[in-house]
Amino acid sequence: MADLSTRFTGIPFVNPFLLASAPPTESESNIERAFEAGWGGVVTKTIGLHPVVNVAGPRTKFLRTDPATGRTSMAKRPEAALMASWNWELISDKSLDWWMPRIERLKRNWPDRVLVASIMAGSGDDKEFEHWQTLARGVQEAGADAIELNFSCPHMDRVDMGSNVGKDPVLCSTSTMAVRQVAKVPVWVKLTPATANIAEEAEATFLGGASAIVSSNTFPALPLVDPDSLEFEINVDGYVSAGGLGGPAILPLSLAKMAEMTKAFPDREFSGIGGISGWAQALDYFLLGCGTVQVATAAMLDHAIGPNVIRDLTEGMAAFLDRHADRGWTSLDDFRGLRRDRIVAQGDIRRPSGSDYHGGHEEEAEGYAPVPASA
Repeated sequence: MADLSTRFTGIPFVNPFLLASAPPTESESNIERAFEAGWGGVVTKTIGLHPVVNVAGPRTKFLRTDPATGRTSMAKRPEAALMASWNWELISDKSLDWWMPRIERLKRNWPDRVLVASIMAGSGDDKEFEHWQTLARGVQEAGADAIELNFSCPHMDRVDMGSNVGKDPVLCSTSTMAVRQVAKVPVWVKLTPATANIAEEAEATFLGGASAIVSSNTFPALPLVDPDSLEFEINVDGYVSAGGLGGPAILPLSLAKMAEMTKAFPDREFSGIGGISGWAQALDYFLLGCGTVQVATAAMLDHAIGPNVIRDLTEGMAAFLDRHADRGWTSLDDFRGLRRDRIVAQGDIRRPSGSDYHGGHEEEAEGYAPVPASA
């Protein structure tokens, strides 16, 4: 019989599917509803010590594409298909003191479900490292099963927060190390995809003591301009700043980032996020070596906490295992990472028979091929 239970960073999960840190995980009631719906875990909205105030206007919108015309817009139109989500919402505006009793109640009511506390502070000096530690102590004392460090939010104003940390291997390592010094539970690190070589930041976080890496968060993006009004489709007083793009549009991009890391660190643990709306997309991440996956956009469009999404994930994955029972597959461990080794350098892909291609270099020579004299 198919078994969806798994163990990730030492934590038992009834299933490997988590509701990601996002607007729906801001409230205790939503998290409670998510557990009732069947999610194996929930990651809270990111908790910080610094006060945040969101923009005076909409904070999350969805982009849809008209299959007939190809036009992509945030405007709701008949027959238009979801392409992506876009948001510029900041971290939770609730204090650590507000969150702690709620984490405690949720864990008391749902002892078999995993509650991960997302936290964020600044980086680069002792005061900020102490803030990381204050947050870590608080959420773990309240009963959080793991801590997720947010090195990925693409629209924080401060240069020492969010994705600005995730782009700097030194800050990745030192911030993780600060939390690791006080953490008694697993420490996950959520990395930004907006970096040249995400494996470098992954290595830095592992050196700092990370138990696992989560990726990808949203990609930095601007909303589109309405062709009639010539205004950005989401703005405040006509102005906009970069927000985060998520949903189906980022699935191939996120898989590429994940593959960079799982190939570089095949023995480490990863949680995949980005573009998952059903079991088939989750399977992509498992085949690359992920142990769990997280969902946000699809859940937001499904009663905020995704009751239909989690049903598809669990039933679809169980059916997949049943179809492959003749291979001896009964759990996720039986096929995790199965396609990771199929991703190779472009030059390693077979050329037509008889071709003489050496990756842009001359055979048995170093450097680029010489420029022809006629050039």
